[in-house]
Amino acid sequence: MTFPTPSPADWRVLAEKALKDRPLESLVHLDADGMAVRPLYAAATGGQWVSAPRPSDAEGRAWDVRTLIEGDKAEAVNAAVLADLEGSAASVLLKGAVLADSEPLARALDGVALELAAVGLDAGLDGPEAANALAVAAKGSPRAKLMFHMDPLSAFAEAGAAPRAIDEHLMLAANTAARHAGAYPEASCFLASGRVVHEAGGSIGQELGFAAANAVALVKAAVAAGMTAEAALKGTVLGLSLDQEYFDGLAKVRALRLMWRTLTRAFGGETPAVIEARSSRRMLAARDPWPNLLRLTAVGFAGAVGGADALVLDGLSRANGRSDAFARRQARNTQAVLMEEAHLGRVDDPAAGSWFLDARTRDLAEAGWTEFQRIEGEGGLVVALRTGDIQDRVAAARAEREAALANGAAQLVGVTKFVDPDPRPALFEAEIVRRPQTGGDACDPLIPIRFAAPFETQTWEAAR
Repeated sequence: MTFPTPSPADWRVLAEKALKDRPLESLVHLDADGMAVRPLYAAATGGQWVSAPRPSDAEGRAWDVRTLIEGDKAEAVNAAVLADLEGSAASVLLKGAVLADSEPLARALDGVALELAAVGLDAGLDGPEAANALAVAAKGSPRAKLMFHMDPLSAFAEAGAAPRAIDEHLMLAANTAARHAGAYPEASCFLASGRVVHEAGGSIGQELGFAAANAVALVKAAVAAGMTAEAALKGTVLGLSLDQEYFDGLAKVRALRLMWRTLTRAFGGETPAVIEARSSRRMLAARDPWPNLLRLTAVGFAGAVGGADALVLDGLSRANGRSDAFARRQARNTQAVLMEEAHLGRVDDPAAGSWFLDARTRDLAEAGWTEFQRIEGEGGLVVALRTGDIQDRVAAARAEREAALANGAAQLVGVTKFVDPDPRPALFEAEIVRRPQTGGDACDPLIPIRFAAPFETQTWEAAR
């Protein structure tokens, strides 16, 4: 027996019947960028297919499993690096006082084959100095896979201060990149990230626009420092944050790849995008960290299906402090299951052809491009940060999300809904918070937030 396939009109009738004769339009809602998200999509609303696959596999794997190791003592960092690489990580990011000089950094990387395992930096405004230290530690190997990851504008935006004019920091990063590019042809120089906007509560369009404007500022500075536009584009990695909203997350990654295609053509070429996606910290819970495992798994799914080239998942206890060995192992194993058991990387672009996801990808790319054009119209990213225009828009998006959580329109599992009255703690390592140096430049900071924080404060106070 065969059954007829319902037409779009039939689906609409069935949906409105389930809604007790309320119109289907009652389920349409606007996101933080003012874009409509519909309950049903068809060819008329989905439109043309959007193809945005990653350009190639990473060492035969679908994506690069990247681990973030934060530490200040070389020996402890070295032990963590070797353990994570032996435990299925393909590359590492380093953050902490160990980056201050080439001698402790070389000890932290003892036993690491830099020609096989890529090593990257998260050094903020000290990025050029850390890049010099990593270049020395690599001992001039032309095949070393270094990721200098210099991103001075994001560091300035988060700190709200810099020891010198931010234009000088930008040119120092560009000059450092130009100096090392010849010796290390396999290295990437810059990280054009929009994560600082996301972590401060911004919308997807604002994050994408910031990342695009960041990339343009870095490439222009590199060209002024003597690099070709092609070399600067090739040496730029794009950075995003992904949270538990996995459909929006995977569409965001695809949208950034489309935006990058347009940007590179404007510079006279077409360089494939390299996208590093990190798990969102604004989504994490501190009081009950165990539901974070579900949120981090959703991030892994979004990054894998969306086509991120590298994924960095925080440990489940990162809202309380630095991830310990157990938390990092859980993060690696989550990606291993998604890759080796769920086989999420077997298809180049599994979202292509979905009416909703193609439409959402296109909408997010247009929202990001609109924000990018707005920033450029304000004089570029540096000027827009100094005037506070970006910060004002991010604050408005953050307030909208906070209001939705407060009135119940949005929920956080384990925080606003299904709250465990007696949660089990998770181990973490203490974090040393360093104050930014001041005196050279300033702007209103894009301060990282956690949406769970005010609800957890209320729960803790009630428990007392």
